[in-house]
Amino acid sequence: MTGGELTVGAVLARLEDREREIAAQTETTREQIAQLTARLDELGRGAEEVRIIRKTLLQLPDPAPPAPPAPKLPDHPAYQQIMAVFGAADAPLRARHVCESMDLEIAPNTINNTRLKLKRLSECGILVETEQGLFTQPRP
Repeated sequence: MTGGELTVGAVLARLEDREREIAAQTETTREQIAQLTARLDELGRGAEEVRIIRKTLLQLPDPAPPAPPAPKLPDHPAYQQIMAVFGAADAPLRARHVCESMDLEIAPNTINNTRLKLKRLSECGILVETEQGLFTQPRP
């Protein structure tokens, strides 16, 4: 035998070394697989929790928008009287009917002044003009 030739014992020794290396790599790889499997399970649980939260949130009713502040009634006593008339009314009213209910003189000037007040109240959102010249309180 020459110096470059391997004996069967040397080949077997190298095979044993290689087998140990493969076994060590196999064990390391199994540990990595176990860690990755645990991480995968953890991510799966997290994703499921997110799905449950999303589903729960989608089932919740939409919150009601905040109610706008109530419109402020002008301080003049005539507006108080007009609102008292609408409080007692069960149907929309015209300016003439409001004047009659307030025991005002039924004259064009009086009716026009009352109509202007009704228009002002509808601009403020206190009354609603359902048709031209026909006013009522808004419904909640």
